[in-house]
Amino acid sequence: MNAAGNWEALKTIVFREVNRILRIWGQTLVPPAITMTLYFAIFGNLIGSRIGQMNGMRYIDFIVPGLIMMAVIQSSYGNIVSSFFGSKFQRFIEELLVSPTPNWVILTGYVLGALARGVMVGVIVLVVAMCFTDIRLHHPLVTVVTLLLTSVMFAFAGFINAVYAKKFDDIAIVPTFILTPLTYLGGVFYSVSLLPPFWEKVSHLNPVLYMVNAFRYGLLGVSDVPLATAFAVMFAATIALGAFSMHLLIKGRGLRA
Repeated sequence: MNAAGNWEALKTIVFREVNRILRIWGQTLVPPAITMTLYFAIFGNLIGSRIGQMNGMRYIDFIVPGLIMMAVIQSSYGNIVSSFFGSKFQRFIEELLVSPTPNWVILTGYVLGALARGVMVGVIVLVVAMCFTDIRLHHPLVTVVTLLLTSVMFAFAGFINAVYAKKFDDIAIVPTFILTPLTYLGGVFYSVSLLPPFWEKVSHLNPVLYMVNAFRYGLLGVSDVPLATAFAVMFAATIALGAFSMHLLIKGRGLRA
């Protein structure tokens, strides 16, 4: 397939993914807004007023970047794992695999769809946060790059989950038993500098910690980890997950009858 054909195929996949997100917006865009509103109201206002300050700032301001990242991670991951597994379950992914469409176009199309949902949800949660607190972008470029990298990274992770999943229950195992604990223990609600030395070191093994802190640096100008280290971890994880996703698609593992 030539470049024009690849472009048309990519546009078609992305359009279908974005159209799916918008068609069922009540399931894809509204729940994160409601959930994060509750987090801001309960943890930010009610509990936050008793906690006081965290790292020299109001507690509600401190948790805003982490909550946005949590919503982006869950949305990007959930979008591609449900969409791609759905295409497996309905068996129309086989039509794409036997077509002249290159594997990289298929993977890129699904990842861009997950990226679109991640960005949409991130913006929605940011708007919700502005109803509770004042947000000023200290480093816009860092904020945007972190948002995009995190969304793409977890899109690849969701793709891998979808490839290995054999039934609908399988796509809920990773978010429930791996993704949620990593997110909650990734410094969303607290600074890891408050932990005992041993647990602080253990926390640095959690990749979500670097995404949350890079985004917090972009929004608030503070971080528990060096920014260069955070981006190195994010880039390395994205490349590794992307390469493995491409390998699975090329081999057709779990995709071809």
